[in-house]
Amino acid sequence: MEKIKWTKNQMPESRDEHTKQMAANIIQKAETFHKSFPQYDVTPLVELKKMAGYLGLKSFFVKDESYRFGLNAFKVLGGSFAIASFIAEKLEQDVSELDYTTLLSDDVKEKLGQATFFTATDGNHGRGVAWAANKLGQKAVVLMPKGSSKTRFENIQKEGADVTIEEVNYDECVRKANDLAEKTPNGVMVQDTAWEGYERIPTWIMQGYGTMAAEAYKQLPDRPTHIFVQAGVGSLAGAVIGYFANVCRDHPPIMVVVEAEAADCLYQSALQKDGSIKFVSGDLKTIMAGLACGEPNTISFEILKNHASYFVSCPDWVAEKGMRMLGAPIKGDPQVTSGESGAVGMGLVATIMKDREYKDLKEALQLNDTSSILMFSTEGDTDPKNYKKIVWR
Repeated sequence: MEKIKWTKNQMPESRDEHTKQMAANIIQKAETFHKSFPQYDVTPLVELKKMAGYLGLKSFFVKDESYRFGLNAFKVLGGSFAIASFIAEKLEQDVSELDYTTLLSDDVKEKLGQATFFTATDGNHGRGVAWAANKLGQKAVVLMPKGSSKTRFENIQKEGADVTIEEVNYDECVRKANDLAEKTPNGVMVQDTAWEGYERIPTWIMQGYGTMAAEAYKQLPDRPTHIFVQAGVGSLAGAVIGYFANVCRDHPPIMVVVEAEAADCLYQSALQKDGSIKFVSGDLKTIMAGLACGEPNTISFEILKNHASYFVSCPDWVAEKGMRMLGAPIKGDPQVTSGESGAVGMGLVATIMKDREYKDLKEALQLNDTSSILMFSTEGDTDPKNYKKIVWR
């Protein structure tokens, strides 16, 4: 069985300009916008009391995003807020002046005209962009990498988007989608990764993700000692870690970034210790489709350099283990239906606490019976067939 790999963050700190973009007062704008949607409800923060006792921890909390807007994943938070922020900018207004009802108004449609939002996705982000564009009366074009799930493809299609599965990996899909957006009148690239010259929209997306972090912070009885958050390009990790770095400035938790081994660009970058970004190429084959990204978001990378504590690279079996543990919890704990990219934190914490092979990682992370864990189950069974295959196997 392939081993879990890890490294302490020893990258040099930078000017840390991007962390302030995840400050609580800014994230509040995104939260207020999301609350204006009729589909909005705070997703559950599930406490696994029996699991915490079994693992030798003080407490274990899971933010369950399978209930988000009826879309089974958190990603819609980013796409919807980015689209709203883009429209607000076009109308020369602050996004705080635009709620869901206003955005649907004939007046806004007349002023804005017809825009087409382009994106690349493994499934969840594209579905969120397509849903938001559809709700706001706009068009969406979605490109998916080869090997994408048929169910995820069909779910995007149901939202009215023009969606295709390409014969290239995720990072190449991003480039193709961006090229199409640049060639299309009123075309807009809505991607949750950033590169030089493309940072404004990814920042809005990360701020949209901040709604989830802000909800969790308010739901927690006490500040967590540890946060485990998964990363693909790193936008989610940057949003969560950036938010908690702001609200827990005086005493931040130990914050752990978790990646799929096949696409562990942040872990590989951290190994260099010099603060440079390292790409991972190839097919990026992993069951954690939402994490199959080989090129980091440059904005998020700056946040993680300054505030992440450790980077961990996980083989697929870690996610599978987490899915089964959350899906069949200890009697007395609530069940969490968590997909491949959502459950890796559960599998990792359980392995660290119960497998003596990872005693050094347990000690490095200072995990013990005083530890309060927060993790984010970012998706439910977004690929139901594969979910059953893994959990029922």
